[in-house]
Amino acid sequence: METTDNFRKHTAKNPLQKFLIDRFFDRLVLEAKKAKPQSILDVGCGEGFTLERLRQNKIGHELVGLEFLEKAIEIGREIHPKISFKPGTIYHIPFKDNSFDLVICTEVLEHLEYPEKALAELQRVTKGTCIISVPHEPWFKIANLLRGKNISRWGNDIEHIQHWSSRGINVLVGKYFYVTAIKNPFPWTMVIARKS
Repeated sequence: METTDNFRKHTAKNPLQKFLIDRFFDRLVLEAKKAKPQSILDVGCGEGFTLERLRQNKIGHELVGLEFLEKAIEIGREIHPKISFKPGTIYHIPFKDNSFDLVICTEVLEHLEYPEKALAELQRVTKGTCIISVPHEPWFKIANLLRGKNISRWGNDIEHIQHWSSRGINVLVGKYFYVTAIKNPFPWTMVIARKS
């Protein structure tokens, strides 16, 4: 089966990578539970691994994933049939204003040429809480180097065109939301925010 980078990341057998991803999801589940959402949108959901974790933890009733890669949607519908997938882009989210109690956007902004335009769209469709995560630099690059990934690029992922420290992403997200907490499940920064 043809797969995606995201699918390979979430199904990797590397014990360190698996540990870090599980730790990230533990934090995300904890923060999502606090929001007590009925409706959840995961923007840039890939194959739906995040929404599936939330579903398994009985968080939310309406779980929708927005993804622009057709291959990811195809795989997601096969491996996570209880998740609703919708094709689309973060720059033009195909939902009305204030549509979802919780909007999640993990590991997406670092790939974007226009992250502020994306944040404006996230803010528009969020009714209450938004959880955003990005690689925590420079620790993400260091973690890549420690596991022998992207050595010639000093640990930088070839697809990452944006880089933020915890403070940097806090300032950026704060232009569109009221930031309630910053968490650092190594090697990521997770921003928990409310619609202002």
